Amino acid sequence: MKKLIKNIEHGVVLPLSDEGAYQAGQVVSKTLAQNSRHSLTLFAFEKGEEIRSHASEEDALVLALDGVGKITIDGKEHLLHKSEAIVMPAKIPTQYMQSNVSKCS
Repeated sequence: MKKLIKNIEHGVVLPLSDEGAYQAGQVVSKTLAQNSRHSLTLFAFEKGEEIRSHASEEDALVLALDGVGKITIDGKEHLLHKSEAIVMPAKIPTQYMQSNVSKCS
């Protein structure tokens, strides 16, 4: 049977905020789970980094693990703080920028 959850040990408590190291001038990503219908990816944003405006084919849930990020959904800005989440609706232009170093999944 193919595992849906990969890149992390099964049956072990995982502090997500410890995953994904910050790298200067980069957005670092780590895929934790993926199949034809679902994907779970952790992103670490160094200050000043962003994911440019795009529209996904499916809804996406963004959960801030630390820091503060700014997410723009269909032209409306939202601040996302540690332990807060927001849904990015499918086929709607979305951009993620960080206000300070931040990790999200």
